[in-house]
Amino acid sequence: MPDGGAYASYQAYEAHGFVGWIRRSRHPAIGNLPGAIMKQEVILVLDCGATNVRAIAVDRQGKIIARASTPNASDIAAENSIWHQWSLEAILQRFAGCCQRLSTQLANCRICGIAVTTFGVDGALVDQHGRQLYPVISWKCPRTAAVMENIHRYMSPQQLQEISGVGAFSFNTLYKLVWLKENHPQLLEQAHAWLFISSLINHRLTGEFTTDITMAGTSQMLNIQQRDFSDDILQATGIPRRLFPRLVEAGEQIGVLQHEAASLLGLPVGIPVISAGHDTQFALFGAGAQPDEPVLSSGTWEILMVRSAQVDTSLLSHYAGSTCELDSHAGLYNPGMQWLASGVLEWVRKLFWTAESPWQTLIDEARSIPAGAEGVKMHCDLLTSQNAGWQGVTLNTTRGHFYRAALEGLTEQLQRNLHTLEKIGHFQATELLLVGGGSRNALWNQIKANVLGIPVKVLDDAETTVAGAAMFAWSGIREFTSPEQARAQVRYQYRYFYPQTESELTGVE
Repeated sequence: MPDGGAYASYQAYEAHGFVGWIRRSRHPAIGNLPGAIMKQEVILVLDCGATNVRAIAVDRQGKIIARASTPNASDIAAENSIWHQWSLEAILQRFAGCCQRLSTQLANCRICGIAVTTFGVDGALVDQHGRQLYPVISWKCPRTAAVMENIHRYMSPQQLQEISGVGAFSFNTLYKLVWLKENHPQLLEQAHAWLFISSLINHRLTGEFTTDITMAGTSQMLNIQQRDFSDDILQATGIPRRLFPRLVEAGEQIGVLQHEAASLLGLPVGIPVISAGHDTQFALFGAGAQPDEPVLSSGTWEILMVRSAQVDTSLLSHYAGSTCELDSHAGLYNPGMQWLASGVLEWVRKLFWTAESPWQTLIDEARSIPAGAEGVKMHCDLLTSQNAGWQGVTLNTTRGHFYRAALEGLTEQLQRNLHTLEKIGHFQATELLLVGGGSRNALWNQIKANVLGIPVKVLDDAETTVAGAAMFAWSGIREFTSPEQARAQVRYQYRYFYPQTESELTGVE
């Protein structure tokens, strides 16, 4: 056991946040300090996704020290069997289960901070004690589609997007609150606050009423240029400004872990809780994206976003699938475009192969087809265009042609959307950062580099959201002077795909 003086010194340093400084400075007293100071220091990220709830411990270098995951699912609403809602209690219990599974590993760690990340838009009205007045309406719930269709009664969709940046998606927070106002007006009068789902969790952790700025940026209620709730939108729709607690920036301390939540999670009382919020923003930062470097998250849907210092929101409503959210950093915006991508490829696989056919089989067959698919072209907008499908098909066309044409058609869609994003965000792309499941398709990656005429760099790490949230938390507890300094500790490993010359494409010297 250390002597009492050394232990008292440790407690004083701990209280003032100097433990990390002592460890790094090789202070002569370090040998006399208790074993706790030698424990590995981590940030615990609580990540609530639509399909999984996870607890992940991350060290200073962005390495995952421990993780646990459990399935997440929405519930069917009692009022209507096709409506979906989230149970906050169930989500908290899932977090508790994850933390309990990590208890042995976390016993060897000192948790320096906690950060919560979630999907956007969803939340609930609560009373002054934080108790919900109505369930959390899920983004999967169809009840707000009619509100979106009729929102012009309050304000034109074009004006809404020009002010807020956010596109017309039926799950937007604004539509949820309008639905509640039209169907349960007494609840808005009774409510003390609206808390987004990350803030609902943070309130349970700390007892504090806050609004994560990155979550507010998904709501369609902000004036995105002013980085605050829009008086025009709130007045037009009759939503009271008083419902929204203080805005907190990413990396700002919300409070500390309280007894009840600490007992539930099996964690020590008093751990700082640092604001994070919407998963997309932290995925961009955690992937290493610099300002004006576009990032393509490639999956069932492809989402192309950029961290831009400027955005022309008047252009957004002219392009289907466009949106703009607030970046994790004040002064930056995240304009973006989204469209169906790997979902098209999955459809092609089921048409010509089987749902169980290995992707490599499709890729190998398409690789044997020359660029241009020998005249076979595909218009890939299967959701909205009546002309979607293939052209140039002959009796010599093979299924490899169809798949190659789909890859090339989707890449042409990417090229158009990148040009649109450059106009909206006032930047010029010099390379494309690629993350997500679609990035594992090397042939598609090379086609993207060839068509775009810029390098495509692929990050295989799937935990970009968690890494980004941890970086802001490290900064929030003053372990680093900024999230960028925290990110500088991470050694990113990218695979590069460079545009090929004509001779490389044809194999002719």
